[in-house]
Parts: sequence; C-alpha cells; structure tokens
Amino acid sequence: MLQIRPLFLVNFDQFVKLFKSSSSTISLRRSWSVRASLFSSNMEPPIAKKVKHDMEMFGDVRVDNYYWLRDDSRSDPQVLAYLREENAYTDHLMSGTKQLEDQIYKEIRGRLKEDDISAPLRRGPYYYYKRTLEGKEYAQHCRRLVANIGAEASVYDTMPTGPDAPPEHVLLDENIKAQEHAFYSIGAFKVSPNNRLVAYAEDTKGDEIYTIYVIDADSQTPVGEHLVGVTSDLEWAGDDALVYTTRDEILRPDKVWLHKLGTKQSTDLCLYHEKDTMFSLDLDASESKKFLFVSSESKITRFIFYLDISKTEDGLTVLTPRLDGTDTWASHSGDHFFIKRRSDECFNSEILACPLDKTSATTVVLPHRPSVNIQEMQLFNDHLVVYERENGLPKITVYCLPATGEPLGRLQGGKTVDFVDAIYSVDPSESQFSSSILRFRYSSLRTPPSVYDYDMNSGISVVKKIDVVLGGFDSANFITERQWATAADGTQIPISIVYRKDLVKLDGSDALLLYGYGSYEVCIDPYFKASRLSLLDRGFIFAIAHIRGGGEMGRPWYENGKLLKKKNTFTDFIACAEYLVEKKYCSKEKLCIEGRSAGGLLIGAVINMRPDLFKAAVAGVPFVDVLTTMLDPTIPLTTSEWEEWGDPRKEEFYFYMKSYSPVDNIAAQNYPAILVTAGLNDTRVMYSEPAKFVAKLRDMKTDDNILLFKCELGAGHFSKSGRFEKLQEDAFIYTFIIKALNMAPALS
Repeated sequence: MLQIRPLFLVNFDQFVKLFKSSSSTISLRRSWSVRASLFSSNMEPPIAKKVKHDMEMFGDVRVDNYYWLRDDSRSDPQVLAYLREENAYTDHLMSGTKQLEDQIYKEIRGRLKEDDISAPLRRGPYYYYKRTLEGKEYAQHCRRLVANIGAEASVYDTMPTGPDAPPEHVLLDENIKAQEHAFYSIGAFKVSPNNRLVAYAEDTKGDEIYTIYVIDADSQTPVGEHLVGVTSDLEWAGDDALVYTTRDEILRPDKVWLHKLGTKQSTDLCLYHEKDTMFSLDLDASESKKFLFVSSESKITRFIFYLDISKTEDGLTVLTPRLDGTDTWASHSGDHFFIKRRSDECFNSEILACPLDKTSATTVVLPHRPSVNIQEMQLFNDHLVVYERENGLPKITVYCLPATGEPLGRLQGGKTVDFVDAIYSVDPSESQFSSSILRFRYSSLRTPPSVYDYDMNSGISVVKKIDVVLGGFDSANFITERQWATAADGTQIPISIVYRKDLVKLDGSDALLLYGYGSYEVCIDPYFKASRLSLLDRGFIFAIAHIRGGGEMGRPWYENGKLLKKKNTFTDFIACAEYLVEKKYCSKEKLCIEGRSAGGLLIGAVINMRPDLFKAAVAGVPFVDVLTTMLDPTIPLTTSEWEEWGDPRKEEFYFYMKSYSPVDNIAAQNYPAILVTAGLNDTRVMYSEPAKFVAKLRDMKTDDNILLFKCELGAGHFSKSGRFEKLQEDAFIYTFIIKALNMAPALS
C-alpha cells in the first residue's frame, strides 16, 4: 500500500510558519510601529520591543524578551504591525535587486510549459489527469473515456486525443474556485468507485483545516452537505459513504468518522477516538479498494484497524495490536492482508502476510535484512512491489504472488527495476490493482520529473511523461556525483552534487548552495527542480547533505540523529560543508546554505555553531524555538513530537535541547547574511518562532550583514498556493543568495 507519512516539519521546498500569545508594555528601544521613516532611502531595520518573560525549570531561568510575539488569534494589532514592518524592511532592502529578481522570475517561468497535462491514469472506464492552462495559477481536474474499454492494459496504452477521441470532461477547475480566495489548495481529490461522484477537500487559508465537498461528476452539482473542520484524510467507503478524520484542540487527528451521503455531519458515526495525545490517526485505502485501514501512530509505534467496505456496519476490527516500539503498515491482496512491520529487532522492516479470516496466523514473506530498508509496499492482484533503500539509494523490487487460494510462503526471485542515473529519486504512484503495470515517478538532479509504466511480467519500461523544460535545457550539460564527508565520529555522510560542466571550475572560486533537512526519517533524495537552473546557469554548484536524522541510509541513520543524538544532524552538516570547502567545490566566502521547517532548525543551529563557515543562510519556516515549543503541550503537534525530539519536562532532555535550540543559543558574534521566512497561518511551526529568532538576532549579532524576515500574512506552512506565486518565491530566494554573495550585476 502506498504510504504517505504525515510529517510535522517537512518538505522540502515550499513551507512557512505560525504563532501564539502574550504581550505587555514596557519602554521601547525604538518604536516598532510602521513609521514614515521606514520608507526613506535609509530605512533602519525593525527593532522589536523587549518585554521580559522569565521561564524557569530545573533551577534554570531563561529570559524570552520576545514571547509577546506569539498570538494564537493572529489578530493582535501590535504583532501584525511588527510583521508588516519586517516585510516592508525586506521589500526595501531587496528593492535594489528587483530588476535581477524579475529577470530570474522570467527565466524560471520561461522554462515552464504552462499549458500541459499530467500523465493520464486509467481508473476503470476513464483516464484521469490534471490540466494546467497558460497564465492560470491552478489546475483543472479532468477525465476522458477510454476508447477501447475491453482491451487489456499495456505499458504502450495512450489516451486518445483529437477530434475523433472521446471528449474531455472537466470535473473541477481550481482556478474558478480560487477566485474568491488569496490562498487555495486541494488536499484530496477522490472519485467514487462507480466514477459518478467526486469528493474533494479544500483549504482556503493555509492552516490545513479543510472542508469536504461532494459533487456529481457529470454536472458538478453539489451532493449533500459539505463537511467542515476536517483534515485532508478522506476515503470512499463504497459509492455512498465517506470516511474522514477530524482534529482536537491541538490539531491532532484524533477521531475517524463514517459519513453517509445525504445525512447531516452531526449524525456521523465516530468509528474510533484516539485519546492518547502522543498518537494521531491516519487513514488509507487498500489498492484493492476492499478495505480501509485506520492507523494510530506515534513516532515509534503504529497499530492498525481495518474496515471491510462491504460490511461498514461491523465497524473497525483490530489488525495489529498496539506494541510499544513496533510500527506496522497494511494492505490487501487476494485472501491475505500484507503487513510491513518494523521493530527494534527488525529495524529495517519485514513483510508479513496473514489470512483474512485468521489475522493472528502470520507468515514472513520478506524477511528483515540489516543492509536493506523496506520503506513502502504496493499491492497488486498478482504482484507485491517493495520500495527499498540500499547504500543510500532507493530501488524497486517486484515479486510475483501465488494465485488466491494457493499457499503463501517466503517470496523468492524478486525482479529489480533498472535506473539510468548514478544518483536519483524514485517514488510510487497510483497504479491499477488488477493489472500487471506498475507506475512510478523518477527524477535526478539533472533529469526532469518523469512518469514510467513498468510491465512487471516482461520487465519493459515505457516513459509516459517527462516534464518539459523550455529555454534550451540539456541534461548533458550537467554533471551529477556523490561524495562522502567524514563526520566527527568517523561516519561517512553522503553528499549529492550537481553543476554545469562548462561553467564550474572546481578550484574553490565557485558559488555553492548546500541544502539539508535531517529529521523524521525523511529522505531528501536527489531530485530535479527547474527553477534551480537559474543558479546552476550562473555557475553555482548545488549539493544535498544526506545527514543523520533522515532515512537515506536506513533506520539506524534516523535513530542516530534524534532525541539525545540530535546534534549529529548539525555536526554532520558542518562536516559536509567543511568537506566541500576542503575539496575546492567552494570557499567559505561562496558557501550558502538552506533548509526548511525541521531543516530550518538545522540552519539555525549551524549558524550559531559555526557562523564563520557560511556566507549566507536561508531558513524557511524554521523550527527554531525548540525548547519553549516542546515544553508547551497546548501548541499543535507538541505532544506527538516528544518521541522525535525528547520530552524537556525531563531534566536530561531539557538541558540537551537547550544546548542546541537556535533561539536559546544566539550569541554576540558575527553571523552570515540571513533570510528567514514564515507563514502567519502555519499550524506546523508557529510564525512566532522565526519572528523571535530574527528579533533576537537583530539585538545580539555584531555584524552588519543583511538580515531579512519575510512573513506571508495569508499563507501557512507550505507558503503561497499558486504555481506562479511559488516561482516568484524561488526567484526572491535566489536573488537574496546572489545579493549576499555580491554577485548581483550593476543596474543598467
């Protein structure tokens, strides 16, 4: 089953931040309200007022002078005025490079094929796909009838187009829906099994609180009442019912509901309520569409219930029990459930199977291997597909399943899919359960995102779509490689690198952007980003540090970068930076770094630890007030994060966390040029964390390097919602980096 793990602080290239309350009035070092002087040519940086706020624990007193910046209502006039002042200062400081920013934005947008469609996916009698239109920010969700429904599925199938083809039918046009909103995002788009209805989840603020609508697929007319205050976790239970989840007051998914179409939300049946605040609920459908799986998970434990869609009146049944430290995922094929199980002994996971009518009788079909991490599994009628990692690289292995009714034992003779690049990224995609065609997504640092269909019987792969990159892009101009840095404890840390072979000199004079994340077992694999070409085409090198805390090298890689080993994440990144300087990929004067969310924590930590090593730093929606946040269980997601970062109500964790928390370790020292971003409606990282980080840096740092704070007042963790808006943000960040390196061309 495809496993899309919900993450607190992740992703990777589009995020933002949130906030909370407490303010009082004392004398100001300087007025922080927006004043006429802000718009003069000699605009001074904003100085936040100081309001002493003492926090004591274990005999240790911390003083937070900027605690007042937290306003959960996001409506305090003083707070909003300060955020607007920071934005105005940022606009002013960047006004001198606006011409460059516009040029980079033009380049980035010029590479984009604006009128395009995604690779059509066949579901039953239809091909489903998304269409983008020239000049439009958002997508249309479309479908088209399959011309020859009775034909057997093949990797060579193509959706017919042209005058003789079945007509295109637009199910939902996000551009129309977004007209009345500054932010618009579809979190789920689910077609009913009979293809007659569509349920979709809509967020119009960026706070990831959704409303579910059901429409008739042919007429787009509403069906029943919409469901409010829900998550984007949504599945059909047959053709006339939905299963969805809601959150508690700290935004933890804690209840799962069954909704019958045509009834009021107030009458929906609660299938399960998870009362343990360390656990959150997750919802998945089996590829066979015969079962739904409701999982309750903490960071180290996951147990599963199943719902038989043909017998929804029976409610949920336990599939795997709650065992502390054991993590399970499940799906279904034939007369068996398949379970991926991770435990302390099987740290890289094993796959079990059990009969539907005797779930306690498990059989190991794919055993644990210490050198191979099983990440995900995908079930078909006749095949099991396993997404694995070995030596820091992902791979796909396909196994044949015996016919339903035949004995199921240990699987042998798995077939591995071959890939072209030495370093790459590969991810599962939706496929037809009843077919032998596996669909997956592939890219590398020099290969645009591509969709492949792979015949699991013949081993033939056919590319179904490669994202078009306009503007003369040629992958042959780029070199990709993997290097290994040595960490302080001797651990070898992989680094993925890309650059233009005709521009880079590798003599220490090149500019380099180093990206890192390193949390939640997330793998930042080498992936393509078309906007990044605006740096590469200017002679930049781009590198990814695959540091501990991520999952690139298997489960132990994650375990050795969390809790009381979290500092390995930061020292690994520093080791990668030092290696790149030593090997003359760049110099300290040309080294820039970037991270977002938990990666923003990384950036905050390393610029405190080694500010001399970096010329410029970008911290996107950064989780920088770690200790204060993790001490407050009323903040969204805090309780569920204690197994990731530690519970600072315990003395050992308190002092360890304090030793690296970026806000708590700002010192009177020189810092690199810094750009910090946030989102007012962010529910994953409160906007007040980066706001406090910037305010304290302004007060304490001893240099004159640029420090900018940009807070999106109408967005959340993943920033603005429009596709061109996101490109504009990339252009802004790249312009900041170029400006910080004094590489901006003189104004013409």
